[in-house]
Amino acid sequence: MLKFYFSLAPNPMKVALFLEETGLACEYHPIDTRKGEQLAPAFLAVNPNGKVPAIDDDGTLVFDSNAILIYLAEKTGKFLPKDRAGLLSWMMFVASGVGPFSGQAVHFKTYAPEKIPYAINRYLFEAHRHYTILDERLAKNRYMVGGEYSIVDMDVWGWARLVPFVLGEDAFSKLPNLKRLVDEVSARPAAMRALALKDKYKFKAEMDDEARRVMFRHLATNVA
Repeated sequence: MLKFYFSLAPNPMKVALFLEETGLACEYHPIDTRKGEQLAPAFLAVNPNGKVPAIDDDGTLVFDSNAILIYLAEKTGKFLPKDRAGLLSWMMFVASGVGPFSGQAVHFKTYAPEKIPYAINRYLFEAHRHYTILDERLAKNRYMVGGEYSIVDMDVWGWARLVPFVLGEDAFSKLPNLKRLVDEVSARPAAMRALALKDKYKFKAEMDDEARRVMFRHLATNVA
């Protein structure tokens, strides 16, 4: 049976949404990253990069949320748009831009031990720029690729639902089309079940010294 290794972070939640949408039989394996469980040898054997999500599909190991979404969509034949070029372009746009810039914006704004205005401004600017491109795309299309809901929308939803946290509480007022998609996807029963994982599985909430040691490992190493 497929094993799904996850936390409640944006990238694992995309895959959780797909699994709930399809009802694909799987085992949920929570990985508490603030306790360092992603660094355990058993998990590193699944994903050498030590990050969630990852899956073990009866011995086939796949990591990175977008790779998993494409793999599972091809495996099941579900939520896979016919426009292959659009699928790959927008999935890579999220993987190379939306996710990294959003994550770095949150890190430098919220978690960095020193507030560096240049870094905060750069990552917030780039995160907003990427979300604006999504918003402009959705101004002309109900969904990201083609005329049907697909894994690309799930991919976008994983990060875009956190726009107020990344960019500020009023950010959605300038991204109405993106908010429309987020609201539509969030209202789906599968999304509600995915979001309810937070009630079924308990993860460490505190960003204490232990969490910083295992999540921000660069603090203990000077590579300059």
